[in-house]
Amino acid sequence: MPITDKKILMRMYVVAGTMFLFAIMVVVKLLDIQFVEGEQYKELAEERIYRNFVIPANRGNLYDANGNLLATSVPKYDIRFDAVTVADKEFEKNLDALSRELSRLLGRPSSYYMKKLRTARANKNRYLLIARGLDYGQYMEMKKFPIFKLGPFRGGFIAEQRTVREHPLGKIAERTVGYERRDENGYYTRVGLEGAFGQYLRGTEGRRLKQRIAKGQWKPIGDNNEVEPKDGYDLVSTIDVNIQDIAHHALLEQLEKYQADHGSVVVMETATGEVKAISNLGRTSQGTYYEKLNYAVGETHEPGSPFKLMALMVALEDKVVDTSTVVDTDNGVMTIYGKKVRDSRWGGYGKISLGEAFEVSSNVGIVKVIYEHYKDQPEKFVEGLKRMNLGEGLDLAIKGEGEPYIPQPGDNTWSGLSLPWMAYGYGSIQLTPLQILTFYNAVANDGEMVQPRFIREVRELDKVVQRFDKKVLNPAISSPETIAKVQALLENVVKKGTGKKLYDPNFSMAGKTGTAQTEYWMDDWNSNRRYISSFAGYFPADNPKYSCIVVIHKPDNRIGYYGADVSGPVFKKIAQKIYTDSPVLDSFDRIDSIHPKVEEAYERFFATSRQVKQVMPDLKGLPAMDAVSLLENLGLRVQLSGAGTIVQQSVRPGTPIKQNQTVNLVSS
Repeated sequence: MPITDKKILMRMYVVAGTMFLFAIMVVVKLLDIQFVEGEQYKELAEERIYRNFVIPANRGNLYDANGNLLATSVPKYDIRFDAVTVADKEFEKNLDALSRELSRLLGRPSSYYMKKLRTARANKNRYLLIARGLDYGQYMEMKKFPIFKLGPFRGGFIAEQRTVREHPLGKIAERTVGYERRDENGYYTRVGLEGAFGQYLRGTEGRRLKQRIAKGQWKPIGDNNEVEPKDGYDLVSTIDVNIQDIAHHALLEQLEKYQADHGSVVVMETATGEVKAISNLGRTSQGTYYEKLNYAVGETHEPGSPFKLMALMVALEDKVVDTSTVVDTDNGVMTIYGKKVRDSRWGGYGKISLGEAFEVSSNVGIVKVIYEHYKDQPEKFVEGLKRMNLGEGLDLAIKGEGEPYIPQPGDNTWSGLSLPWMAYGYGSIQLTPLQILTFYNAVANDGEMVQPRFIREVRELDKVVQRFDKKVLNPAISSPETIAKVQALLENVVKKGTGKKLYDPNFSMAGKTGTAQTEYWMDDWNSNRRYISSFAGYFPADNPKYSCIVVIHKPDNRIGYYGADVSGPVFKKIAQKIYTDSPVLDSFDRIDSIHPKVEEAYERFFATSRQVKQVMPDLKGLPAMDAVSLLENLGLRVQLSGAGTIVQQSVRPGTPIKQNQTVNLVSS
């Protein structure tokens, strides 16, 4: 065989071998696809044809304590238009009518919609946005418009439903109501009650299998492939919208008047710890205010004078002083390690009782007493504070509670000035408004400290799923004797102390004013002094129903900055309106119960009145009201002095009486 033929034959063998190997590889790949990767490709194909869609659960409602809605879910509709699917004849015939209807419902000129629709048709736009966020009624109305009423396939009408959360109160309590949001990675952002109790509100999502029938169009495949969504539970909060409205507007009015940076107010029911109102307002660059952050729960600061109550109670509990202890405020200035403690009153208050020092908020008086008795054992003072739960968090349901801090010996911040500075609320002490209020509420509650609560119960329709009851943090923060003493002092603060501008004889209040320096470590403080004005207390003073704290940060000091002027009026306005709108009701277990002394007095009056009298009866010992009634029924005139029981009568018993005779009575 010639060499050339051999070469050709060799090449043919190589080509044939290569083709054979390629054929083997193809067969192997086919077998791999069939038996190894087949399921994967099958699933991919089915995923393009079939898909599980999420059916969102209806989020539960959030109510106030009286059943008023604070947050609810409502459906909203975004309307789009497929400008290609409509027939030319139908489009031209009804375009003008559709434009007029859209103008009537949405407010823009009909020419605007006519141009928009024609442009979309020319550009073959199959997803033109017509309107966003329509309510159900508007959606149903638009479905009946010309062209749109032909439906999605002939009329190009595309409606996309979504559920949005609405707050009927608007911006009032917005931060407390809060929200719960989930990003594309499944991470939640939780704020306020919506965030804290999201596990109850959100419910369980459902699933529905759908088949793709056209571009962007999916059709459900029967009910067998559907997992029904479970709606969320409803929450009943402790908030009272009436009190919330009062607190919000009282705070807003004062923030605007004093051009303050921000402020907060909390109203709490004394016995239960239920938070009835909580408002947090921050200033914008335009000078308006809105619910910016939850300052009451999350913002810590040096409390200033309201902390004098805590310091005084430690000393009273340790029995190193009494409210009658005399303290010399000198000239209103006290120097410790080269630093001065000053009273707001120039020249001081002289020698006064410790109780008076508290009532007039003498810094020198309180600091001198605490420093004198605890300078050699400051840890004893700190231990006394901790016994009253100061420095502990409240374990609130709402996220973001500020970290409380009470300095103690051994801390990096502790120095020789720490103890005296702590005595009047400085020295790196950090407390939130709600933590301060919880302490004052305990004093109002005769020593029992209760946890602030925001939620009463979880409900499913009329069924209570879970109830949140009162939680006691400390059954007695101090002895009853100490509580009684400081209750009297807090009432006197309003009657004759720093809060006397707030006094009203028509209803009683008790509390403590506060005017604390803030940002005093900054270089510009002397030229631009900044303060935190506060008032913490409760009302009525003799039988507390509510406690309240008002904290206003950085009011314009050219207008005013003292706690009694800035925060006190907010407290008073809230107390007045609640007192006016919430009458005190006395309840009786039985209306037929008999009081022995009342029964005895009635029997005596009845027996005396049954006798036909021509002579003056013996009235001594009778209640004044009964004596007057008896004599007037005998045709006599009565002049009464006093309102107790009769101790003297001008006509002696047994003396004949005359019609229209005047009898003078004196009662105890």
